[in-house]
This record gives sequence, C-alpha cells and structure tokens, in this order.
Amino acid sequence: MKTIYLFLIGSLLITSCQQEKETRAFDILIKDANIVNTTTGEVLKSQNIGIIADTIARIAALDQSINWKGTQIVNAKDKYVIPGLWDMHIHFGADTLVSENKNMLPLYLANGVTTIRDCAADLSQSVLKWRKQIDNGELAGPTIFTAGPKLEGKNSIWPGDLEIENEEELSKALDSLDKLQVDFVKITDNTLSPELFLKSVEKATERGYKTSGHIPFALSINEVSKAGLTTIEHMGYMLKAGAAKELEAIEKYKNGEIDYSTANTQITQSFNETTALNRYKELAQNGTAIVPTLIGNRIISYWDEDNHSDDKELQYIGPGIIETYQWRVNRVKNASPEAIEARHQKYQKLISLIPLIKKSGMPIIAGTDAGFLNSYIYPGFALHEELEIYQEAGLTPLEALQTSVINGPKYFGLSDKYGSVSEGKIADLLILNSNPIKDITATKDIDQLIKKNKVYNKSQLDKMLQDVKHLYN
Repeated sequence: MKTIYLFLIGSLLITSCQQEKETRAFDILIKDANIVNTTTGEVLKSQNIGIIADTIARIAALDQSINWKGTQIVNAKDKYVIPGLWDMHIHFGADTLVSENKNMLPLYLANGVTTIRDCAADLSQSVLKWRKQIDNGELAGPTIFTAGPKLEGKNSIWPGDLEIENEEELSKALDSLDKLQVDFVKITDNTLSPELFLKSVEKATERGYKTSGHIPFALSINEVSKAGLTTIEHMGYMLKAGAAKELEAIEKYKNGEIDYSTANTQITQSFNETTALNRYKELAQNGTAIVPTLIGNRIISYWDEDNHSDDKELQYIGPGIIETYQWRVNRVKNASPEAIEARHQKYQKLISLIPLIKKSGMPIIAGTDAGFLNSYIYPGFALHEELEIYQEAGLTPLEALQTSVINGPKYFGLSDKYGSVSEGKIADLLILNSNPIKDITATKDIDQLIKKNKVYNKSQLDKMLQDVKHLYN
C-alpha cells in the first residue's frame, strides 16, 4: 500500500514537472492576468491565456505554463480580463450619412464594445456589407448582428422599413429578410395594426427568428410576450406591464371610451409593485427579456440641467448625425416647469424598476439606443453610462456586467462561444486596469483590447478616437 502511495505521489510530481516544462505556441499569449469569472465574480489570479486565431485555446496558472510562447506577448500583470462588451440596441441610419455611420465603428472598439445589435433603420445594405467585412477581418469594428429593415405598417414615419398591411405582405417581407440573412426581426408600431403586429411576432418566431419590438398600446405586454416576443425595447413598456389597470385601460381605449392620454395616465397611476413582480415573472417564463436603454431617458429627462452642448464626445460624431439629434431636443427644450418635473419623476420611476425586474428573474440586456437620431447617446461611450445606471439603480457591479457580456450572447444562443474568459470561447477580450466587480466604472479604464486576433493597446485605441476626430475637426 505504501509503495502504491509513493508511486502515485511520484507520478503527480512528474506530471506537474511536465506541465511546467511543456512548450506551447500561440498567436497571442496574455501573461500573468487576473481573470474575472463573469458568473461568480471570483478572480482567478496569475493566469496565462493562449489564443490561436480568434479562440482561447488554453488557460493555465503562470507557474504551470512557464514555457508557453506567443507570436505576440501581452503583459497583463495586475490587470483584469473580461469578455468584450455587448451593446444590444444601437442604430445606423440616414442614407445620406453612410460615411458618418461607418465612422461610428471604431468608437465602439475604442470603448471596449466588441459586439453590437443593430435595431434597424435605412442602411441595411451598408450594414450587411460591414457585417461581412468585419467577420472576414477586412474592416476593424465590432461584430454586428442586424435586423435589417424593420416591419411596419403603411406610410410609417420610419425610412427604409418593410411596410405591410396584410398577412400575404407579411409573408413576403419575411421572405425578403430571409434572403438578407438578418439575425433577428424588429417590429414597430407607428402605423402597423395591433393585430398584424401580433401576427408578425408569431410568424417571425415560427421561422426561428428572435423578435424585438415597440408594442402597440392596444395590446397587453404579456399578450405579445406569449406570442413570442424575445425582447421588449425600452423601459417605458415595463411600467405598462406593471399596471393593475393595464387590461381595463386598454379595453376602454379600444372601445373609444377614453383617449390615449387618459388611458396612459390611468396605467401610470395604477402601477403596483406586487402586480408588476407577478407580471414580470410571467414575462420571464415566456422567455422575454427587457433592453432598458435608460441612458436616453436620463438625457432627455434632465435636459433642463444639461443640454450636452459641451460634451467632449461630440468631437467624434459627424455633423449630419448631430443634426438628427435635433428632433428630440425640439420636443423637450421648451417644456414647462410642470412637464420638466414630470420627466424627472418618470425617470426615477423607471430606474426603480431595475431591482424589481432582477428579482422576477426576467433577463435585463444592456443596450443604449446609440447612433443616429437618438440625442447625445454616443456610440461606445454610452454603454458604460448605461451599466453605471444599472449599478446606481441597485444591481451589483457583477450583475450590471452580466447584462452585457452574458445576457447579450445568450439572446442569440451563443453562450457556448461568448460570455466568459474560458477555453474554447471567442477571444474578444477586454483588459482593464481595475476590477469591474468592485465598481462597474472600471469598464472604462481600458488597458488593451483583443478582437479578431489583433491586440489594440491603449495608444492604438486612443488613436482610433483621434482619427475619427480629425475627420470632423
């Protein structure tokens, strides 16, 4: 027995020595990193990360991988490694501003955002081209998932949409989206009838698409969720979902007994936390998530305190895109004191829903609404602010981080490829100077970024910003 025991000990020592002496070659070798576990928040210290092509091939403790080699060496001593960030609600748009939209791509990378979800506008062909070029390594930018053109009713306000008014046209529109090979389907309600909206969700879901949308007032949130809506875009709909009188107000509105304004007031005034928690649990069971886009609410709600004319980020935005911001500004800049106070109160109510939604088990997915049209929501920069809002609203830094790096990939069924710093995962990596699990603002303190088998140090990331700045200044 003693002989067997000594043999086993000797074997382990030999194996250990072999591991230490093992020589492996990688395209990129990140040395002596602290890896943040995005599920538990634990930090695995002093790790070497070996990358081959665009994949994490091996991870081992520093003392177990002393002979590892890398074509490119990245010193990550005292740094923290997390997956690249995902912004799950952005927009490209305005067909006369293609170049200014394309110039947004480096802004995302410079801010550590390695993946974006384009939620439809009128630049579908350009966006699809960029998606392919980025995937092929021909263009520097974040991985793009796109809806292509959104589904809408006839004569909507949205340019470039697919307008339908019956099920036959819906089928043809979905056929066209199939040909474009879009990644999900966006459906909005400017002129699309509630009945056809619901049918659009059902038919797109039947074809295997994830669906995203703005929900018609005449439909209950749970009704659309049961039809297959994968994400609710914007937090305002969650107030409606939590109203005790949601169904009653909808029926009175549909019957012409009250107008929209009165119905909306009744819904807002009847919000009830117990009702909301139960409804949110139902939404979670249906597989529906929320993309809050709260940064836009904050900007508009507090326009009286900051009109953003001095934002340093404006130097990176094209003049045509800045001009598109004006339509929202015009709606708020001359508001009465009563309207301003109402905006403040509504914003505070919206952010108070974050802990309630978290408690319900309904997934929160980070998205900003950045891009054209949406005032002063800056590509790349805005995601950090969105995550900070979640933290301020009551999420832990880890929970805030998860809304981006875990829930983003999960939406597309890509948790096997993204969401953690693990062997076999795509090597979209963000190297930070401080620990984001202590404070989510650490995501802004970037040391290096790895994307598409390329390392960008801080100087190179800063140069991305400067190059865009020089296009406009």
